[in-house]
Amino acid sequence: MNWLFINKVYVEWDRISENSYLRQIESLHNLEELEFDNPVTFFAGENGSGKSTLLEAMAVAYGFNPEGGTRNYSFSTYDSHSELHEAIRLSRGPKRSSYGYFLRAESFYNVATKENEYAQETDPRYAKHFHEKSHGESFLSLINTEFRGNSLYFLDEPEAALSPQRQLSLLLAIHRCIRDGTQFFIVTHSPILLGFPGAKILSFDDGFIHECAYEDTGSYQIMEMFLHNRDQLLRHLFEED
Repeated sequence: MNWLFINKVYVEWDRISENSYLRQIESLHNLEELEFDNPVTFFAGENGSGKSTLLEAMAVAYGFNPEGGTRNYSFSTYDSHSELHEAIRLSRGPKRSSYGYFLRAESFYNVATKENEYAQETDPRYAKHFHEKSHGESFLSLINTEFRGNSLYFLDEPEAALSPQRQLSLLLAIHRCIRDGTQFFIVTHSPILLGFPGAKILSFDDGFIHECAYEDTGSYQIMEMFLHNRDQLLRHLFEED
């Protein structure tokens, strides 16, 4: 039996306005359904290919605040999320997650501020004091305190604040969580994170969403080229300028 909390997403395009920019996103405009069969699913692809748009819509449809946090967070500093969440339907597994978190690198400052406000209103002893840490340290603190079993996580470019070493720490945390029945959806450009063993990688390039081997991702290929042929690559790049 598929125990995953989310095993399929359906898009009902008749609920999206005809002039919506969503219809101009190549990877999404023909998407009717997408199946998930792995506890770790990566969304990979070039900037603007629709990865974060779909991740955000799925997270909001599941009950998370558009700017991030747990499902108990309810605030808005800037209404920037798309209407896609109103047009998608999630097929859920037999289990319900006991916890979860939506991490958005771009709005984590707002979440950290709200977290402190919530703690002051309830019990200041449990405040995580994210603003007193560096960006990377606050991300790592969140990973260490908020990641647990039987949970559902949506992570949007978590590598943004993490050094390569800390990205390895994130991989270890993911490994520990999935052993205890946790599911992850992760948008990333990091060839380190994409290397998680056994994960499913969905590429949003080439105009449609399709499964992709690790070595075929643009993130891996560019990084491999840079590491093995740095001088030649940079010389060619600068000559074209």
